[in-house]
Amino acid sequence: MRARILIPAGLVVLGALAVANADRLEQFVRGGTGMGAQNLAGGDMTATIADVHTILAQADGGTATPLSARPTAQPKVDETALRYFAARGDTKRLEAEIARLKALYPNWVPPQNPLAAAPVGDPQLDAMWKLYSDGKLAELEKAIAARQLAEPGWTPPPDLVDRLKLAEAREQLVKAADLKNYDEVVRLGAANTGLLTCGDVDVLWRVAEAFARTDRKDRATDAYLYVLRNCDKPEERLGSVQKALPLLPRSDIALLLALERKAPDGKGEFEPVRADIARQSLADAGKDPKLTVLPEDLALVEKLANDQNLVSDNLLLGWYHLRRDNPQGAETWFRRAYLKESSAETAQGLALSLVDTNRAAEAETVLFQWRDSSDDTKKVYLAAVANLLAANPPPQPTPEVLDRMSRAVVAAKDPVSAQQFGWYADALNQFQTAGQWFALALGWKPDDEPNAYGLALMRWKLGDKAGVREMQRAWAGRSERIARVGEPEAKPRNGTPTAPLPPLAPTQPRVEPQARAPVAVSPTQEAAPERRARPRRAAAQPRNCQATQDPTGMAPEQALSRGWCLMEINRPLEAAAAFEVALRGSGRTRSDAAYGQSLAYLRAGLADRAAVASTKAPLSGGRATEIRTALLEQQALAAFEHGRYRETLMTLEERARIAPERINLMILRGYAYLKLRRFSDAEQVFRAAAATGDRDALKALGDLARARNPN
Repeated sequence: MRARILIPAGLVVLGALAVANADRLEQFVRGGTGMGAQNLAGGDMTATIADVHTILAQADGGTATPLSARPTAQPKVDETALRYFAARGDTKRLEAEIARLKALYPNWVPPQNPLAAAPVGDPQLDAMWKLYSDGKLAELEKAIAARQLAEPGWTPPPDLVDRLKLAEAREQLVKAADLKNYDEVVRLGAANTGLLTCGDVDVLWRVAEAFARTDRKDRATDAYLYVLRNCDKPEERLGSVQKALPLLPRSDIALLLALERKAPDGKGEFEPVRADIARQSLADAGKDPKLTVLPEDLALVEKLANDQNLVSDNLLLGWYHLRRDNPQGAETWFRRAYLKESSAETAQGLALSLVDTNRAAEAETVLFQWRDSSDDTKKVYLAAVANLLAANPPPQPTPEVLDRMSRAVVAAKDPVSAQQFGWYADALNQFQTAGQWFALALGWKPDDEPNAYGLALMRWKLGDKAGVREMQRAWAGRSERIARVGEPEAKPRNGTPTAPLPPLAPTQPRVEPQARAPVAVSPTQEAAPERRARPRRAAAQPRNCQATQDPTGMAPEQALSRGWCLMEINRPLEAAAAFEVALRGSGRTRSDAAYGQSLAYLRAGLADRAAVASTKAPLSGGRATEIRTALLEQQALAAFEHGRYRETLMTLEERARIAPERINLMILRGYAYLKLRRFSDAEQVFRAAAATGDRDALKALGDLARARNPN
């Protein structure tokens, strides 16, 4: 326990003044009107603590006159501590003491030579001041108490008592701040006004942070503004803005930056902070695509990146553009970062931008060596593998690349990439290999319906009807398309049975950046619905696509416009090539290109390619239904032409669930029944169609009658 100091009655007056000052400061600390943005905006830039208190009192409705302006006699200033610190050469404490006395006594002028006065001539008091200077407060209290007991009637200098109380209060405030007891920091700051001066800016910073951490950001702003308006040390001014950055909103930071001082060469003292602010703005925007970045922030970071070529700045710009659906811009900055420093982070960013511009093979090469550095890079690598395998036409990687990709997929036990290996093998007519991949993926994720469908289909293609039935029993009631794989009447062609429903091409996995943690979207996951709209066309540009032209070098938007032009003059295969180039675009352009390419292949009679095209980018609900309906119609016609009448009926049933059945398709259904000798069903369908007056339906009734009575 510390020794008790006997304070004479003569110090009560000083105590009362301190309490009065504390009451005024508490109005500021506990939430009076903000002084920073209003009262001090055009006021005296050398405002003292007493002036601050008075300004706040006026803001609360008082009529007090600033203490510095009152016509009162200059009180006697105790300069004992000032001269002691000067004698010891303690420059830091000397400056702090001068700041404190100026704050308490606005008209006081520091002596030109603090050492000119005669020494105090009290060795015991000198020893006490030394204890204070050394920060030995407990020993100082004991020394004061011991002298009071030895010399009844002796009292310590008021300045020493006041400074001892402040030093103890500072210790408590710093401890409370370190323990994050912010309410206690605010209370101690309000009760000890002498601490809040330019002589101890660290205390002002701690109080400002306490305000911010307790949802009183306006008070925090006032505290930082007070430092910038009254304190002159460059490092403390810059430090105040730096400490405010993570605590205050951008609008309040702007108030602080407005107080920037310029050097003779025109360079602002807060220039380093402005760079930090711009970088932080882009870092936040790289995580949240909804955030808006000020043009000046983006321009500043681009300038810094061009001038300094720091990897960190290039990455900031890369993630910013990638999150805003600009993979081409992202690639530029990621590639600069990657060329300067090959690392997991730079390779990951570059790979993501490459995947999003349909260059999955290059993405796989870039990221291969870093694939196991983190979960994030592994996900991006596997997504690059899946995108590479899902390309149309099927890619032709070297055996070494195929081997390393397959090993990586097996090691990661990734069902999505394994599924793409299955479809890739299927496209090369390697049905047994494809089935092994689907089975392997099912072992990792038994409830994965797309892989189960792939396995059932491969078993059918291999003639393993028992295996197909096994899959159908296992998935009964859970997958309609698995239940419809296989047809007892189907005859093998060229030694390979055909499935009633040609496999819909697997959906190409999409890769999305998410706070630097991209994930591969499941092929069965539906794309988010978008507003139904017709494809954008460059209506203002003249249609001129008669001449044959290679679209490879075109910009995505230009290629998209050429694709629609070619569709209008009925050149679907050329249109499909143009749409393939447009698929390098992003967002709406890419979606329009996938839709257009699907229509082009449908018009050319290439249903399988149309199915693949429809998976290259998310389509709106209306477009997806339109393409799916057209695909089913072509599949039904193809099945009928090849004598697969049960498949025809199943395909028409599936189509009818998503779109009304036209008369010509009703007649096709009737003929399928007729071929299967289901005469009653055929008659019912033909009569319903004939009721509309359709001539083909009437003719179909005649065909039905002849089939029933061939003689």
